[in-house]
Amino acid sequence: MQNLMTDLTKLFQKDERIFADGKLLKNKLTELALKLDHPLIELLLSDNKAKEHFFIEKIVKKEKVLVFDKDKFIAFVNDKEFLPGSFTSFENKIGLMSNGDYLKERDDVVLAWAYKDCVLEGGQEKEDQKRDEIFYNETLSPDEIDRLIEPKVLTNFKKYDSKGKHKVTELSANDNLIIKGNNLLALHCLKQKFRGQVKLVYIDPPYNTGNDDFKYNDRFNHSAWLVFMKNRLEIARELLKEDGSIFVQCDDNEQSYLKVLMDEIFGRNNFINTISVKSKVSSGASGGGEDLKMKKNNEFILFYCKDKAYFEYKPMYNSIPIEKHIEEHKQDDIGFYYTRILTDIGSKKLIKEVDNIKVYKHCDFKFDTVSNVMKKHRLSYNEAYLKYFNKIFMVTNAQTSILTKINNIVPEKDKLISYEYVPKTGRNKNKSVIKYVWNKTLVVWFSDSAVSNNNEVSKLEEIGSMWTDISWGRLDIEGGVKFKSGKKPERLLQRIIELMTNNDDLVLDYHLGSGTTCAVAHKMGRRYIGIEQLDYEENDSIIRLNNVIKGDDTGVSKIINWKGGGSFVYAELKEWNEQYMTEIKEADTTRKLLNIYDRMKKEAFFCYNVDLSNFEEKEFEKLTLKEQKQVLFECLDKNHLYVNLSEIDDATYKVNADDRKLNKEFYKTVV
Repeated sequence: MQNLMTDLTKLFQKDERIFADGKLLKNKLTELALKLDHPLIELLLSDNKAKEHFFIEKIVKKEKVLVFDKDKFIAFVNDKEFLPGSFTSFENKIGLMSNGDYLKERDDVVLAWAYKDCVLEGGQEKEDQKRDEIFYNETLSPDEIDRLIEPKVLTNFKKYDSKGKHKVTELSANDNLIIKGNNLLALHCLKQKFRGQVKLVYIDPPYNTGNDDFKYNDRFNHSAWLVFMKNRLEIARELLKEDGSIFVQCDDNEQSYLKVLMDEIFGRNNFINTISVKSKVSSGASGGGEDLKMKKNNEFILFYCKDKAYFEYKPMYNSIPIEKHIEEHKQDDIGFYYTRILTDIGSKKLIKEVDNIKVYKHCDFKFDTVSNVMKKHRLSYNEAYLKYFNKIFMVTNAQTSILTKINNIVPEKDKLISYEYVPKTGRNKNKSVIKYVWNKTLVVWFSDSAVSNNNEVSKLEEIGSMWTDISWGRLDIEGGVKFKSGKKPERLLQRIIELMTNNDDLVLDYHLGSGTTCAVAHKMGRRYIGIEQLDYEENDSIIRLNNVIKGDDTGVSKIINWKGGGSFVYAELKEWNEQYMTEIKEADTTRKLLNIYDRMKKEAFFCYNVDLSNFEEKEFEKLTLKEQKQVLFECLDKNHLYVNLSEIDDATYKVNADDRKLNKEFYKTVV
């Protein structure tokens, strides 16, 4: 905070209204901010640092504009007493609130929780690791946050292809990318190069069930999870293209809170669906260890677009063999509607043209039914529907303005009418369309919702928001890796990727886990970026993607005829203090900890308030091993866990020439 306040104080000296006798007039400054004073705003916009911290980029009428965040600005320039006893004005309450009051029934409700206005680093490396995180407050600690999220040096570059692992000599804009390291920091590393480039984000984050791999800050676990999600979702939104979308998988433990949080970040208007996915049968599902709970056999996927003004949705369909489809209708005591056949449309005669709609009357037309045809020619359902594929129909009483006009022109029943027109909107915009009307009802053709492949007819059913048709069995064999936290089926990711992307679109997963998202994207010809900070060893995503390149035949491989090939580039965030954090965690004796401390004194960055001269080895040895580790943890400056890009040429960090070259290519900047 101190650096920014110093810079702003110098800036404010340029305005006589708010700076007098060498002192900043905070009350006057607050008053001007509340009034959205134009000269003050222009002054703040003239300074890059002030502009970055106190202005928010918004899209208005498809153009980017900067909006002054006066509340954040006022909180910053006033005393710390403005936020008593905590980094935030809320201590340990979570709920819907508006204008400081909880549970108000208003349109502008937002979710509030402890530490909401903070950044949580989230630095686990192993699933069973517990870590007490530091919360950096956005208002009180902007300088610390700036340093934390500054782009980091990437190192240990490797390229994997069908010939094995290679040294990386150059980077391409089309490289698939896997980054190992803290996902919050890695996401910030992507901003400069990939802002507005990602078509699809899919994540399967920790669900915060108490038994998963989210093990932060016991007292504020729920708040910590929300901060953890918020920090990363905000960057994900920046990375999305204007017509991009995001899918976030979760269970019912945090789903309702996550929905409100995503409404706030992406805009409630950009919410598309909550998808319910049947993940297991009830007999094999978990009840959470409580007899009073129903068995959990489903999960949820929250589906948002970045901006509905640009968003396009392409429906997807399940293909069901006609014999099976008709049988299911019988079992459900519902008749199959497509049973009539227009065997001959007869001769047609133009009888009227009104409002650019040509209306025709048909003479000598002929009808039949599917059942009659089957009896006459001894056909099966499949054979009958195949033979008359383009002639089978049903009728609907659905009314449209055009159909009303047609029925007024031709009021008689038992007539076959067709009309031709050019729609001004919709998917057939500016194309000539022909529709049929029988007995004053609209004709709907079977072929519009069915397919005929390899002499088999299948009915198409549009996929809705309830996904019960994806198998979750035998996931252990997919990709050749096992995952105790639970893998997602490749078929699930195939559906999402197919639904929202095309070839060469960019897919991002920053909770990569076993690598399902990138494995499926690779097989489907999409570019991808995967980020993972946990170490899964022999079940790592790198192993899985290598199997994909070699022609992995599990998962969706047979469906899409995957034979292998392709490549990806692997890189890591270059550790500094983080390497000492890891060594401290793994040390099992006091002597090892003292050896680590000796090396820390030579190379590590200590917190500014640590006085090394006060370190007494004998006093240190009296502490328990856990306490000794905590002492060393607290000595390390958490803003130096990784090497910042701005310090790549500092000899202290020993960044080699190859890494400097590749970082320059990656960031496209002078380093």
